[in-house]
Amino acid sequence: MSRALIVVDVQNDFCEGGSLAVAGGAALAAAISSHVAAGGYDHVVATRDYHVDPGGHFSTTPDFVDSWPVHCVAGTAGASFHPELDVTAVEAVFSKGAYAAAYSGFEGASGGGEPLADWLRERGVDQVDVVGIATDHCVRATALDAASAGFATTVLLGLTAGVARATVDTALDDLRGAGVALDGSPHVG
Repeated sequence: MSRALIVVDVQNDFCEGGSLAVAGGAALAAAISSHVAAGGYDHVVATRDYHVDPGGHFSTTPDFVDSWPVHCVAGTAGASFHPELDVTAVEAVFSKGAYAAAYSGFEGASGGGEPLADWLRERGVDQVDVVGIATDHCVRATALDAASAGFATTVLLGLTAGVARATVDTALDDLRGAGVALDGSPHVG
């Protein structure tokens, strides 16, 4: 049995001061760094939004459901991991959303083009903990896909930040319904 931590989208644009900020993002980055430093994982990976031209995902009049303000553009400071997130232990980064909307880290690929599920399986991972931003969007999608792919999945809610109470509550219901274990309580902006 092997256990991995998936750190979801702890990027500058999703933290305070970013173009699509979630309250508590900077503090979350530091808390995740402390959690990683405490050990307990065989592998640590990270996902990131890394948009080149995602079409209708970007809008000057976003609906905040299917369209959003410009964020995490490839090669910009907004797409970089937050400076409070210590990435020393991160073995691989899975980028998603280059030319289309992508919420789940399982839609992403490593720099060498390897999908996240394949990377985990090649290392014998059967259990994953999921943390990051935002509980009600990319954390939700990543955890649902992890469970669907057959990984025993736990969301460490104390190491997540959500956008709004209503959408976080819906996400938690979705996760419970998919058999994802939930540990703790999320920060909601």
